[in-house]
Amino acid sequence: MDAVDQTEIFEAERPRLVAIASRVLGDPAEAQDVVQQAWLRMHGTDAEIENLPGWLTTVTTRLCLDRLRSRTPFPVDDLDPGETADDPADDVALADTVGIALSVVLDRLSPRERVAFVLHDSFGFEFPTIAAVLDTTPVAARKLASRARAKVSQSQPRDALADWEVVDAFMAAARGGEFDRLLRLLAPDAAVSADDAAILAGTPSRIEGQGEVAAFFNGSAHAALPVFVGDRPASAWFHRGAARVVLDFAVEDGLVRGITFRAAPEVLAHVVRRDGDEQRP
Repeated sequence: MDAVDQTEIFEAERPRLVAIASRVLGDPAEAQDVVQQAWLRMHGTDAEIENLPGWLTTVTTRLCLDRLRSRTPFPVDDLDPGETADDPADDVALADTVGIALSVVLDRLSPRERVAFVLHDSFGFEFPTIAAVLDTTPVAARKLASRARAKVSQSQPRDALADWEVVDAFMAAARGGEFDRLLRLLAPDAAVSADDAAILAGTPSRIEGQGEVAAFFNGSAHAALPVFVGDRPASAWFHRGAARVVLDFAVEDGLVRGITFRAAPEVLAHVVRRDGDEQRP
């Protein structure tokens, strides 16, 4: 296969490779970088590649695996589970039912669990293929996916993240310019409103619709900090140590249904700073 043919195949496969890397890594920018590395490896190898799409999938996924391992060591959970009996739960795919919970829960999986789970439950790869990527057996790959699936199920009820996790996931997606993730976090009828004081401070008075709200927040809110308003998780902009405008979230069934900009003094008086991953006692 000449270089022109390889380039054409790579470009045809690029969207799929980026989708896989984005889901495994949880970072679209990092996913683009990984796919570019796969491109460079393709041009740097002298080996005869019989199945280029499969080769690219393997290389891209292994590069993702290397990046996951470089983030946090997993000395115990990342051990090969070995030859184990099939789990009936393996037949139940959760990736399309846990919704945005995946974006939080995946970070709690070991790298190999994460790869096995995403490839099988999100992209439908068979376990022999996953086993080749992970350099293990199909039975072991099945067990890794099963163990990951159990952790996903046990970490949160389906589509039932704690409100503070939804709020923080939304704000992280806003800061990162992750438009698709914002859409997944928003209810179809999501809306933004504001009190009179916030409108005077320059916030919009009303934004309606999932797409419009996602577009407004996409790439914004870099300076907002996690807070509580009373007992509700929220986010706020501060000036000289004092909250000036609060983003008060209405979360229902794991989705953001409404965001209200509030700047009324009686509201700001109840704002308390919190850590990003901390529930109120």
